[in-house]
Amino acid sequence: MASLLFASMATSCCDGNANVENSDKNSVIETIMARRSIRKYKPGAVDRETMKKILECGINAPNGQNKQSWEVRVVDSPALMEEIKSIMAAAYPEEDPKRLTGCFRGAPVMTFIARDLSYDFSAYDCGLLAENMMLSATSLGVGSICLGSPVRFINDNPACAPILEKLGFSEGYELALCVGFGYADEAPDAKPRNWEKVKFVD
Repeated sequence: MASLLFASMATSCCDGNANVENSDKNSVIETIMARRSIRKYKPGAVDRETMKKILECGINAPNGQNKQSWEVRVVDSPALMEEIKSIMAAAYPEEDPKRLTGCFRGAPVMTFIARDLSYDFSAYDCGLLAENMMLSATSLGVGSICLGSPVRFINDNPACAPILEKLGFSEGYELALCVGFGYADEAPDAKPRNWEKVKFVD
């Protein structure tokens, strides 16, 4: 499925003779337009074979000088996620526990993505990785959400160091973003996009 997705992307996005009038029938464009940020999930993790396909699409994202300047850790164990949340709650006793636990949006599978601090463009590489993962997830019927709040909570408090130790990122890497995956228990409408921010320059 992943190879078919990328073949379709290469054909549809790189073919200068593509018929723009028929672009709405293009499977890649349909996937992009169908993707939503999911904040309510059904119980049960996405199986690992499906996650491997999503991860394969992620690591095939464009990236500067093919440095692949990311590291990804996948947590699909409910017990481990509860342990992570407990560490965060202890690190932030003044915070509303619901806000802390809610920052993961209940996604059954959480991916933690770290950037290479020695490479200036690593954050962009990680963003492209995450986008590929979310789009491929949509094509496979899996919901997703990109999250920044957990990153702030974990990185900003030394008391959350045990979480980073468990994730085991290499030295010189820093947690940059999280992407949650699961089967959607909602079907949100698309939010409007502002075309005024896009201009052709002649």
